[in-house]
Amino acid sequence: MNPAEIIKLKRDGRSLTKEQLEFFISCYLKGKLPDYQMSAFLMAVYFKGLNEQETFYLTDIMFRSGKIVDLKFLKKPKIDKHSTGGVGDKTSLILAPLAATFGIAVPMISGRGLGHTGGTLDKLESIPGFKVNYSIQDYKKIISKAGLVMNGQTSELAPADKKIYALRDVTATVPNISLITASIMSKKLAEGADGIVFDVKIGSGANLPDKDESVMLAKQLISVSKKFGKKAIAVLTDMNEPLGYKIGNWLEVEECIEVMNDKFIPDLVTVNNILTGAMLYLGGKAKNIDEGEKLAYENLHNGKAFGKFLEMVKIQSGDIKYINDWFNLKRTKYSKKIISKSAGFINEMNAYKIGMASVELGCGRKKVDDNIDELAGIILYKKCGDKIKKGETVCELFASDKKKINEAENILREGFKISEKPVKKRKLIIDILN
Repeated sequence: MNPAEIIKLKRDGRSLTKEQLEFFISCYLKGKLPDYQMSAFLMAVYFKGLNEQETFYLTDIMFRSGKIVDLKFLKKPKIDKHSTGGVGDKTSLILAPLAATFGIAVPMISGRGLGHTGGTLDKLESIPGFKVNYSIQDYKKIISKAGLVMNGQTSELAPADKKIYALRDVTATVPNISLITASIMSKKLAEGADGIVFDVKIGSGANLPDKDESVMLAKQLISVSKKFGKKAIAVLTDMNEPLGYKIGNWLEVEECIEVMNDKFIPDLVTVNNILTGAMLYLGGKAKNIDEGEKLAYENLHNGKAFGKFLEMVKIQSGDIKYINDWFNLKRTKYSKKIISKSAGFINEMNAYKIGMASVELGCGRKKVDDNIDELAGIILYKKCGDKIKKGETVCELFASDKKKINEAENILREGFKISEKPVKKRKLIIDILN
């Protein structure tokens, strides 16, 4: 088989066989296929798509490209959550320890930031010492001891996805239903979960902003899960504005710690508890999602979730003193407050623009090998629907380089709109597909 011919077939909208896909992916993993050919293939898929059968084949090939974790020795339900990506989307850091307090094992394989959206691994690594690249043996030991593990894709787990994932980020091929499905499911199938709750984002800050495409993705994720014998629920949540008030790697960890210490941040807590409630329902710990949501609130409120979070940080070599000192705010050398030029009501806080501004500050990557500025980010002082006066602070930018702040401000200001009249509050939970 010829890689160029396979690219040509997909460029022309033809269906590929499992053998063709397997050959192409295998060559790339072995280093026999250069990045430019994989990039061309990804762009062809982006424009021409994969049908349902091709998506299943690609998922299966990527899933089986490495080792598969067997967690049958854990005599408890094994449930995970995956978000399709958003801005300020930090729920994993709260719900993983929260679900674990109810006797659910949470085997979480997470990813890096993609485009304008943040990555759980980048956030966790803003905690000094925190390790996210454990072998399968150590991965199993950690989840056995702590009841949860938050790990990255090592060379052992779905290595095909790991390599392709990084390339998609810098070739503008992230927002494709089939590629997203195969990427998510290859990780989730390899990690050993019995069931998965999908947080499918809809809106300007989502990887798939279009509602119809997001609904299609949610249905495909559930369909593929069932084909592999996994229980699944998809929660469609709003991503037209960032989740919570803090965007950036350490800033988001900081906000999660605040929530686990009983600070109420309405949109973040609501989305987090519904997702956790769905995990408890799938794991047989609640009769329905509503009951699971109420149970989640209790253990978030009483401090049990934070206790489990500290346990996870310690066992994954994170600096506990750094976490316990979170209230002594850790900030970059440079910062700038963005002032409103008019009075009225916040009409729009475009999550995509805010996400791109955060990348400019150093929260994300423009190239595969870019370094992350762990303390860079944005703190919002207003959300959609809030009243604002002329000269009042809308948000604050943080970076280690003044030039980056100026460049980010130009992007950020395009994302704010102020109206004379109040606007309706957004609907956080758009739908739940079971």
